[in-house]
Amino acid sequence: MPESDGNLAVLVLAAGKGTRMKSARSKVLHEVAGRPMLDYPLGVAEALAPEHLIAVIGRDAEKVEEAFAGRATFVLQAEQRGTAHAVQTAMPLLGDFHGDVLILYGDTPLLRAESIARMVELKEETGSPLAMLTSPEPLPGLIVRNAEGKVERIVEITDATPEELKIQEGNTGVYLVDSEFLAKALSQLDDRNEQGELYLTDIVAVARSAGHSVEALCLEDADEAMGVNDRAQLARASAVQRRRNAERLMAGGVTFIDPDASYVDTGVEIGADTLIEPGVVITGPTTIGADCHIKPHCVIESSRIGDACVIGPSAHVRPGSTLAKGVRLGNYVEVKNSDLGEGVKADHLSYIGDADVGAGSAFGCGSITVNYDWTDKHRTTVGERVRIGCNVNLVAPLTLEDDAFVAAGTTVTKNVATDTLAVSTGRQRNLDGWGARRRTKLGTKDKD
Repeated sequence: MPESDGNLAVLVLAAGKGTRMKSARSKVLHEVAGRPMLDYPLGVAEALAPEHLIAVIGRDAEKVEEAFAGRATFVLQAEQRGTAHAVQTAMPLLGDFHGDVLILYGDTPLLRAESIARMVELKEETGSPLAMLTSPEPLPGLIVRNAEGKVERIVEITDATPEELKIQEGNTGVYLVDSEFLAKALSQLDDRNEQGELYLTDIVAVARSAGHSVEALCLEDADEAMGVNDRAQLARASAVQRRRNAERLMAGGVTFIDPDASYVDTGVEIGADTLIEPGVVITGPTTIGADCHIKPHCVIESSRIGDACVIGPSAHVRPGSTLAKGVRLGNYVEVKNSDLGEGVKADHLSYIGDADVGAGSAFGCGSITVNYDWTDKHRTTVGERVRIGCNVNLVAPLTLEDDAFVAAGTTVTKNVATDTLAVSTGRQRNLDGWGARRRTKLGTKDKD
């Protein structure tokens, strides 16, 4: 058998129906820590820079292809007759490719590229036509090794003897195979089984019957082999990935008071010396600068946060927002699709939506931008060093120039010039004896 010329092709099998998900959409489109499940194996494959990257898809094929357009070549497995049949469906797209074929799965999102790289090295060192990844924990397929430690066969748990059931090493289904051997092995498989399907695991038996050795690399972390077939497994995979995200950020100097009580999506970037308290949710392509303090129960979505910002507790930064250095948002403040300049402050109970706010401006408690007229959204422009009192309504479209002032309780509908105080409230009047007159009228003079 000719040796591999070093080229690599990757097949990602993602055609499963996902019936146990009980969902109206494809399993591989469900998110794990903020990203569709299929994004993870595609990312592993892309890190290997393969000559071919092919995704075998089935259910919701058009939506899956649209979601990952440009990242792989897609082939439809219209009739799903097992994992080996899925590989057969993809083989014509390899053309005259000669090299190694790596087989991954769209519902196994936690596998690391480093593990694949070690498997590639093992195969190169041994010259075996087939290498595989195994788990240090039992899986539906158990790995039976011979006296030399080589893989002898795979036995399904349902068919295992009492002695074989003691085996702790499980088959992940991830294989690295010489393309020539793979084509020959696939041609020898049959569907004479209870399900009438073609199983990829049978290529191990084909290799052994032909006298070839089968190499296996056992993963150090069993979580890498976790498959996602239902909502409970989806939640467990997301928890593992979020923990990995937190560990990566902590290695870069971020402090998490309780990593397991913080929910950080894959791809979020946070600067050194930033403190993340429990209950914080950070999603989407969010970046947070250095030396920030994100207090408990804040939600930050697809936004950019500058250095030295203080947010929360219980603040909400919605998508499309940018906070410059030193911005301070307090209790129950919501910011949406807005740019806040350096040092802007909104300490409590304010809403800033569709606004551009200059450096040093401040919002009093309960102040809001009124950005929606029941038909369209409008923007509010606030200059630098503007002082906005409590319970103010800024009715967009509106501009407050630098150094403008707005009195408490004012509804602003006209632009406010520099050094101008906007006031819309009338002069206060105190009506002496009003309460006594009211009680007399109601006949409840002595009522508390």
